[in-house]
Amino acid sequence: MTQPVEELHRDDVTTGMDLPEGVLVELIGAIADRDPTLIRQLLAPLHPADIADLIEQLSWDQQRLLAELDASLLTGEVLAEIGYDTRAGLFDLLETQQIVDALDGLDSDDKTMVVEELEPDVREAVLAAVSAEDREHLEASLAFEEETAGRLMQREFVAAPQFWTVGHTIDHMRLAGEELPDLFFEVFIVDEGFRPIGAVPVSRLMRSQRETPLSELMELAKITIRPEDDQEDAAYLFEKYHLISAPVVDDSGRLKGMLTVDDIVDVIQEENKEDLLALAGVNEAGLADTVWESVKSRAPWLLVNLGTAVLASLVIALFDQAIAQLVALAVLMPIVASMGGNAGTQSLAVAVRALATRDLTGANSLRFVWREAAAGLVNGVIFAVIMGIIAAVWFQEPDLGWVIAVAMVINLAIAGLAGVLVPLGLKHFGADPAVASSVFVTTVTDVVGFVVFLGLGALVLL
Repeated sequence: MTQPVEELHRDDVTTGMDLPEGVLVELIGAIADRDPTLIRQLLAPLHPADIADLIEQLSWDQQRLLAELDASLLTGEVLAEIGYDTRAGLFDLLETQQIVDALDGLDSDDKTMVVEELEPDVREAVLAAVSAEDREHLEASLAFEEETAGRLMQREFVAAPQFWTVGHTIDHMRLAGEELPDLFFEVFIVDEGFRPIGAVPVSRLMRSQRETPLSELMELAKITIRPEDDQEDAAYLFEKYHLISAPVVDDSGRLKGMLTVDDIVDVIQEENKEDLLALAGVNEAGLADTVWESVKSRAPWLLVNLGTAVLASLVIALFDQAIAQLVALAVLMPIVASMGGNAGTQSLAVAVRALATRDLTGANSLRFVWREAAAGLVNGVIFAVIMGIIAAVWFQEPDLGWVIAVAMVINLAIAGLAGVLVPLGLKHFGADPAVASSVFVTTVTDVVGFVVFLGLGALVLL
């Protein structure tokens, strides 16, 4: 028997668990039947984030038909939760006024996020249609560079002078009503120049007596953020000092906005995702991406990898006669290169993560390099013994065992060095260590592995 719509979704709304697959199937069926009433019944009980997840799993044609059937379902809260690629496509389906209506009710930071992704002509039309106050705030936010605190900050906040009492502050917030931000954790305490000098957590405010002065409750302001600061730097401060919100100040130190931890969590996730994908030489592939879009994003790095592979092949070609005379060299040389590549990738992952978290700095770089080189050397000795014995028994040639053992030790030690020095070098020259490091590290380990193993093999065995 078919479960009622309300029962089907009630548990998911209250528990926050992943939506059952049946919801997506029902939604696809309702779209195919062009039934906007059923679509609204399916989506109405859901959180905007869950609606966004469902929309992202639809095909482009299904998303287009959904927008045609009932564009009002694409509220500002839903659009703010949808991934960038899907959101950009949906904007093409909405009229200017529909986008303006969707912006109503969003905090200023979410409004900026939505508007900054519009095409220039659509953005101008939207800015012309919103209120004068919203337009002023949006234009001020868009004046900052992308991925800066100025783009991320929320212009709604609660501030009070230190001579106010708890009761005065609470009464003020009640009177402010809709002008307050939807979500805030602290009341910023400002001086006569509107410069933040401290903050009172809302939880402490609500536990205190009404006559208590804010000056007795506030924590002194130790961290302030400039609008020009990179969002990754702001996220680092939140992570290091365990912040839940932070004031954003202008050149004169005046309070202009705030950053909140919910936005910073998104930044941390985004930066980690970018680093992870960059290590593989790809970008995020959304469900709506075409084959051609995926090919365009991946082909350039595959081309670079092809060039490095040709370089490794040229090294092998230098020893073609040695390989022809001793087939064992051809059989075993991929093992040396593969072990070096894996060891280099391990060191690279540790180094890139340490650079991202700022654990690896100029002050401790030598110690870090020494540790990874030593770890590579020790691993090289361990696996040299294992592989040396295997090779000697396999081909009944003790000298071959010594050759591959020495090659293994050298290549794994070099792999440990390359895994750290390559990203450090790229960072020194202003490049993103996560983007190109893996290609260069594997090239180093392949070339060194082939040269050492084949070179020693030619000298010792022939």
